[in-house]
Amino acid sequence: MSSLQDLLAQRAEIEKKIVEVQREERAAAIAKVRALMSEFGLTATDVSGKAPAARSGAAAKPAGKVAIKYRNAATGETWTGRGLQPKWLKAALAAGAKIEEFTV
Repeated sequence: MSSLQDLLAQRAEIEKKIVEVQREERAAAIAKVRALMSEFGLTATDVSGKAPAARSGAAAKPAGKVAIKYRNAATGETWTGRGLQPKWLKAALAAGAKIEEFTV
C-alpha cells in the first residue's frame, strides 16, 4: 500500500501534467482558429458574433436621445413623454390644464 506522501507526490505530478497538456491543447486550438480566420478573412468581430449594428444612413437617430414632447412655457421645464409624468405637469393637469397645452 502507498503512503500518503507517495500519493500526494503522484497527485502533484499528475496536476502538473494536466496543466501542461491543457496549455499545449489550448495553443493548438488557438493556432487552428488563427489559421481558419486567415483562410476565410475573418476578424475578431466576425467570430465573436457581435456585429456592429447596421445604420440606415441619414434616417438613423443617435441612441440615447429622445425628442422633447412637452414643455412648460412658464418655467422652461420639459418632458419627453416617457416614464412617469413630472411633478410640474401633474400639478398643472390637476389644476385643470390639458396636456395638449404643453405639446411642443
